[in-house]
Amino acid sequence: MTDLNQIRDAILAMPIARTLQLRFVQLAPGQVELEMPILPSLCFREGQLQATAMYAIADFAAVGAAATLLPDGGFNTTVDGTIKLFAPARGTHLRAIGRVVSHGQQLSVCSAEVHAVDERRQVHCATLLATARNHLPLA
Repeated sequence: MTDLNQIRDAILAMPIARTLQLRFVQLAPGQVELEMPILPSLCFREGQLQATAMYAIADFAAVGAAATLLPDGGFNTTVDGTIKLFAPARGTHLRAIGRVVSHGQQLSVCSAEVHAVDERRQVHCATLLATARNHLPLA
């Protein structure tokens, strides 16, 4: 199985992850939980996050969860993803919880729930379903 610290480091090394200020809350086999602040520069209306940023954190959480099940030296890439938005992303930050739905040798199906969080409440605002292509190390 892949070293979980390598997954965290690889994700956080990506320029978009730094731009979004992603932070790992949990990293375990088959599950990744991330947070990011709701920054004014990512909002289309004051205090309301633009959907692209919501997709990005959901994708990182879901596909990152799938990466945790790969053998050491493996990596994956997103090949498909659908997000359903059903509440505005308002609050201090987003929390995305990624999980593996089905893990195969070539493809993994994964999902993420995205919650908008503030000091009083947490609102489930989006769900992503994605497919990741698994790239396994050469034998």
